[in-house]
Amino acid sequence: MTRPVLEPAKGDSKSSKISSVEACPRLCMPFKIKNADYVKSVSKLSDLPKNRFPEIAFAGRSNVGKSSVLNKLANIKKLAKISSTPGKTRQINFFLINKNLYFVDLPGYGYARVSKSLKESWGRLVEEYLKKSQNLKGVILLLDARHQPFEADLQLIQWLDFYRREKLVVLTKIDKLSRSSLLVNVKKASKILNLDSDSLVLFSAKTGEGKEKILNWISGLLD
Repeated sequence: MTRPVLEPAKGDSKSSKISSVEACPRLCMPFKIKNADYVKSVSKLSDLPKNRFPEIAFAGRSNVGKSSVLNKLANIKKLAKISSTPGKTRQINFFLINKNLYFVDLPGYGYARVSKSLKESWGRLVEEYLKKSQNLKGVILLLDARHQPFEADLQLIQWLDFYRREKLVVLTKIDKLSRSSLLVNVKKASKILNLDSDSLVLFSAKTGEGKEKILNWISGLLD
């Protein structure tokens, strides 16, 4: 079993918060991305962007399709580089959206063929960012719809709940499954994650299914 990158701090736990796609009221204005640009990659918190724009972080295992999600949301094919080698993202990447919001691409976990010390340094970097960033509004956790959630995914969810970070769980690569298989996997994931299946967003970078639900969730956090 893969060891989690992040582990909740010891001490008194805090009540968890579960975000859903209903975070954006029905009457809120749809969130549209007009422009998006890569800004910088950082390997230490002191190098984080100095302006105080709100941030939406994207987390998930290596090869879960984070780059494809980011590119689809922004309607830019090569905004985030798609690598055939899992685990290539080794820093925290910042993308400026509409000149007043950051999409934050966190290093993937689980598959990267790197040294143990480097994996641990990624874990510390991501943990410190998620725990200390005052601009972080929410975290979008990406899970591959073809597989059941892994131990590391469950640990990250527990960690986010402990620190009361808003989260949205998105199942990616749904176009690679038949509809019947997808429904079975959604039911299994819902049970394992202890979340209502309606709170899970089904996403396809190929068809764009789920895109508007993600953008509406982000809009609700920014209101």
